[in-house]
Amino acid sequence: MLNRQRTQSLLAISLPIIGGMMSQNILNLVDSAMVGRLGSTALAAVGLGGFINYMCVAFFLGFGAGVQAMVSRRMGEEKQSEAANPLHAAMIIIFLAAIPTTFLLHWLAPYLLDLTNSDPLVKEQGTPYLQARFWGVTFLAIHFSFRGYWSGINMTGVYLKALLIAHSCNIVISYVLIFGKLGLPAMGTQGAGLGTSISMLISMCYYFAVALKKTQHFGFFHAWPRKETFQQVVKTSLPSSVQQFFFAAGFTVMFWIIGQVGTEELAGGNIIINVMLVGILPALGIGIGGATLVGQSLGKGNPTEAHLWGWDAAKLAALVVLILMLPVVLFPNQILAVFLKEQAVIDMTRLSLQLAAASLAIESIGIVLFNTINGAGDTSSTMKISFALQWLLFLPAAWFVGPYLGMGLTAIWIGHIIYRMLLTAAMVYMWQGRKWAEIKV
Repeated sequence: MLNRQRTQSLLAISLPIIGGMMSQNILNLVDSAMVGRLGSTALAAVGLGGFINYMCVAFFLGFGAGVQAMVSRRMGEEKQSEAANPLHAAMIIIFLAAIPTTFLLHWLAPYLLDLTNSDPLVKEQGTPYLQARFWGVTFLAIHFSFRGYWSGINMTGVYLKALLIAHSCNIVISYVLIFGKLGLPAMGTQGAGLGTSISMLISMCYYFAVALKKTQHFGFFHAWPRKETFQQVVKTSLPSSVQQFFFAAGFTVMFWIIGQVGTEELAGGNIIINVMLVGILPALGIGIGGATLVGQSLGKGNPTEAHLWGWDAAKLAALVVLILMLPVVLFPNQILAVFLKEQAVIDMTRLSLQLAAASLAIESIGIVLFNTINGAGDTSSTMKISFALQWLLFLPAAWFVGPYLGMGLTAIWIGHIIYRMLLTAAMVYMWQGRKWAEIKV
């Protein structure tokens, strides 16, 4: 059963994160609906380009987990004046690495699409979208580090406000650029990518303004990080960065595998992911909130309380996801019709969508515990397990049942569900083992 008082404490941190992530999900759905008006090829190009972008920036996103683990631990240790130091170190590392990476990725964009899809029309529409997304690499990386900071100091409301502002601007900007409104030329998929990058710049600027105004007492921009802080940020963040990269690369390979089956299957797979984010993002938000409470409890020297926070978060996430996914199981045709014009694509995607929605409540337990283990600082163990299950089990199986045996999208998605269930079982085993409580950050 859920404890009312502990659930309220968990929601106080998690709800703004969930709100921000749901705003991101709404944005993804609106973007898909707008791009879907351009046809299935454009939708497939944007879906594939989005995962390539995620793969290429994923290494930087791992700094968010490292920042959160260290900041929340400092808060629990009552060293509030040092709480911003991990964020400073992460931002310096990101600026030094992400800016040259942006120029390299812009040049590599068409070659990356060549490697992942053989359809020339997908490449034609995906290249300008991907290049526009790459211009936001630095902004996106800083955004995730700030998210870890806001979570660690219990100011997640700033994250929500920033995304609501940025995403509102994104919808308007993308609409104008995609369809050529206000006297501007229609940019198609490139407009969608550019709108997203601009929105990340807006959120980054907002974060800096609020941090300078309201978090001076946490040491924001007060001192240059010590050498030890840089080292600990790298040590804590690197496994998460590697995990994020291989997870994103795995999704990109999965989209390549689906693309080998057909472009219509690729468009359907993109919609399944976007609809599933309705449940995944709240579970992820609750997991991030739980990670903060776990880190603070460990900072206080109370691993038993930290263990309880993990299970409180997992139970809450499972309940929320179950409620959210029920309409998807019951009314798949109506949901798919919002994004897809071709009835054949809707018919092909329906069962995969229903199976994914039906299994997501159990998967959410693994999502939460994965994040709480990272919040405790044990990013290395989660990285190893995630890599093994995704790359050594799921992806070879997906290729075998999909392109090789020709069993289609549903068989691939069943394999994906099995892989996520195994990951959930592994996270439960790790959480009960409590070795994460011994990690020092």
